[in-house]
Amino acid sequence: MARDAIGLSGISMEDQKEEIPIPSDHDTAIEKVQQDTEIVDFSKGILTYVDVDFSEYRKKVDTKTVRRNVALPSWLNYEAEHAGINVSRVLQEALMNVLNVKRNEAAGRR
Repeated sequence: MARDAIGLSGISMEDQKEEIPIPSDHDTAIEKVQQDTEIVDFSKGILTYVDVDFSEYRKKVDTKTVRRNVALPSWLNYEAEHAGINVSRVLQEALMNVLNVKRNEAAGRR
């Protein structure tokens, strides 16, 4: 959950051309947390390591479709059209089969 929140926040900041804050080192993070004691007692500190690669995260959450040109022999295209086959769907299913990913995993990997 924290990774997703940070990932979405980071992507939003990138999209808006905002500067991504530099992560704090361990000692600085503990010091900052100990200073913020208004709501919860953080006197002993709390530190969470979250590793987010914004480029990789963007690929995983990007579910937009992409147009690709595919060359088919005309006879095969004719047969597919007359059979009412959605060539894009068949191609997607074939690629997922070859890549050994499921539909929900494939959406997450984009």
